[in-house]
Amino acid sequence: MMRIVAQKMSENLAQQIVIDNQAGAAGLIGAERIARAVPDGYTIGGISDSVLNFAPNLYQKVNFDPIKSFEPVSAVAAITWVMIVHPSLPAKNVKEFITLAKARPGQLDFSFGGNGSPQHIAMELFKSATAISLVHVPYRGATQAALDVLGGRIPVMFTAVSIVLSNIKEGKLRALAITNSKRSTLLPDVPTLAEAGVPGFVFNTWAGIYAPQGTPRPVIERLNTEIIKATGDASVRERLLGLGMEAGSSTPEQLGGMTRDGLAKMTKLIKGLGIKAE
Repeated sequence: MMRIVAQKMSENLAQQIVIDNQAGAAGLIGAERIARAVPDGYTIGGISDSVLNFAPNLYQKVNFDPIKSFEPVSAVAAITWVMIVHPSLPAKNVKEFITLAKARPGQLDFSFGGNGSPQHIAMELFKSATAISLVHVPYRGATQAALDVLGGRIPVMFTAVSIVLSNIKEGKLRALAITNSKRSTLLPDVPTLAEAGVPGFVFNTWAGIYAPQGTPRPVIERLNTEIIKATGDASVRERLLGLGMEAGSSTPEQLGGMTRDGLAKMTKLIKGLGIKAE
């Protein structure tokens, strides 16, 4: 995602933006590097909401404050999530799945990419909203979790559309619903969960660009202008859509509000369910 946006920003600015992947610790290592960077606008970070909203509630030691350590710059894109089942499962829609799960409490497994992952959180929200009992089966990553649904070893999961879009279109997986508040252009025939019989259910994840706390406001505003320009480009939007992501910029204040609201929501959910990182 960030490579696509950074490439367009580089073109518009006539200045190279270098992407430096900082893997590990569920994104905490990369976020900590941004938090400790010199606040001059030359080191900024593409950070997902799971790093700022989920991780601080899952790990005992987080070396930054998800709100105070960063200056929000702009949202970049939202990730579309989908509820999938293996085609062999006798449930053609969400209502049939709920009926099946209630008839077989504690007998159906669901997969996800590790405790506290977005796939895990989405299913816990679904279980709570529908009063069903499923068995959780954690994997080391979302792709492996989806592969076992594809192979018929696990019947159901929530995952990013980008991971399974081709399998859905080929009929190898059945999409029951998406978690957005409105239908996705990627899967226009697939209803939202609210449309499918779970009123009010919305699960959104997104990524944004943040600068270190103390970065001057004129720098934030210039970066925000360039991000808006890049994410508004038709080719950028098309490339992101191909990855299952819908481009969408924001003001710094809007991104800050999204971060605060998301943190409060996830704190309540994760603490209430007693979910801990592996």
